[in-house]
Amino acid sequence: MYNYSERTLTIKEMPKNERPREKLIDIGVEFLSNEELVAILLATGSKEKTALELARDILNNDLGMHGLAMAQLEDFLKLDGIGPAKACILMSAVELGKRIAYLESVEKLDLSSPKSIADLMMRDMRFERVEKFKILLLDVKNQLISKEEISTGGINYSLVDAKVVFEPVIRKGATSIVLVHNHPSGDPNPSAEDKKLTERLSQAGKYLSIEVLDHIIIGDNKYYSFKENFLI
Repeated sequence: MYNYSERTLTIKEMPKNERPREKLIDIGVEFLSNEELVAILLATGSKEKTALELARDILNNDLGMHGLAMAQLEDFLKLDGIGPAKACILMSAVELGKRIAYLESVEKLDLSSPKSIADLMMRDMRFERVEKFKILLLDVKNQLISKEEISTGGINYSLVDAKVVFEPVIRKGATSIVLVHNHPSGDPNPSAEDKKLTERLSQAGKYLSIEVLDHIIIGDNKYYSFKENFLI
């Protein structure tokens, strides 16, 4: 094992079995550390730092693994040694991970289970910095037709018009829906306004013969289901 205390070695100077790419090839991607995985994405370092050091900076600052999932382009660009090209690579890798997780969730989705729906939307909405309101459109066999985003940037409950909510439902021939929104605070417990909105949209759905099956609030790895709590 080399002694790195005197100066930082470039990746090319490191023993072959300690270089991230070579380790991946020799022993498998699952055995790499988070820093090594990020370093492979970065491919190269900066004038002052190796790719491993840049990766360490990314994971040790305010981003971290949790922050990577919610970081915006400007967050990466604030880091020394990270330019637009590297920032785009990191953003793309994170987004691919989200999409793969979403596809796996859809394949396992049991729309009769609030937890299953919450797990699906957790990956989509858990790390959002602003409040978003979405609906899941279901067909007569309770199969997912589509997800529709109704509002973003904070819910103005007086402006969540039933016409706006149910327009895509009618247009796409859905027979039932699930309401979903997130609480950026991480606490999924419903507010009084959440309860009023749920009641108002449920009543509108009955008038249109479209059932509102549930309203799920997404928090930080936690959720609240109106159905599970007998409020719908």
